[in-house]
Amino acid sequence: MRILVLCTGNSCRSQMAEAWLRHYLPDASIRSAGIEAHGVNPRAAAAMADVGLPLDGHTSDTLGELPDGAWDVVVTVCDHARDVCPVLPGTHRTVHAPFPDPAQATGTEAEIMAQFCEVRDRIGRWAKAFASAV
Repeated sequence: MRILVLCTGNSCRSQMAEAWLRHYLPDASIRSAGIEAHGVNPRAAAAMADVGLPLDGHTSDTLGELPDGAWDVVVTVCDHARDVCPVLPGTHRTVHAPFPDPAQATGTEAEIMAQFCEVRDRIGRWAKAFASAV
């Protein structure tokens, strides 16, 4: 199974979803990309490392940087990606699973990290349920 996770900047939510899906679906081919590439957010990396799923080796890519190929499932994790995603070739199932953008969090560093961890945990619960249904 080939799964593509799309977000606006491929820096937080899609990176977290890619890591969770790889954890729950180890035999699947899973990639993430963005409409733009903003770089892997260090707070997202720290939040994922806290649950034993480091983002080491992850890169922030745009759709155009991924190898061509057919996807079985395309998951959009934000409304913007769903709304502006180009038409992808091939036949695939589309799943929209929107999550708040933790990069928009404000407050102290502890409050911001709490938002990243909240989104991480929400994505993790979604990924576990998704993996058990496919």
